[in-house]
Amino acid sequence: MQSLVETHAVAAAIARLTRKGDLIVLSGEMGAGKTAFAKGFGAALGVSEPITSPTYTLVHTYELPRTAPAALLHHADLYRLDRTAEVADLALVELAEDDGIVLVEWGDVADALFGDHVSVHLEVDDDDPVDLVDGARLIEISATGSAWAGRWARIVNAVEEFAC
Repeated sequence: MQSLVETHAVAAAIARLTRKGDLIVLSGEMGAGKTAFAKGFGAALGVSEPITSPTYTLVHTYELPRTAPAALLHHADLYRLDRTAEVADLALVELAEDDGIVLVEWGDVADALFGDHVSVHLEVDDDDPVDLVDGARLIEISATGSAWAGRWARIVNAVEEFAC
């Protein structure tokens, strides 16, 4: 992955395959591109307002246009949470079930709570010789559960041009 534009393109490819009730779990070190991914994901769903990291508010909710697969995009950030019980208190699965799509930064710390979901792991590509302002990154995508099994081939096809 060579640029922010490509990170947004991968996020958009996944966003176009989402449905009401889906959870997308983002992981990676600080500065790996989780919020950049979220911005591309939200833009692809039609979010018109700026998407910012909800580190201090924990969850930002964005209304989606009627053409989107759900009414709301919930963007969560679990970085500041210390216990699994705190994650459960956010009721992210319930937000997804209530006509929403949930995108969770730092979600790998609690992905066992989420049931069916797509995991997106981002990391800075230290071996890439290209010196970019936003840095080259590697993105690994996997899915858990039957809800994504039928869409997995479409995800692979949608991001194939970005494969290493």
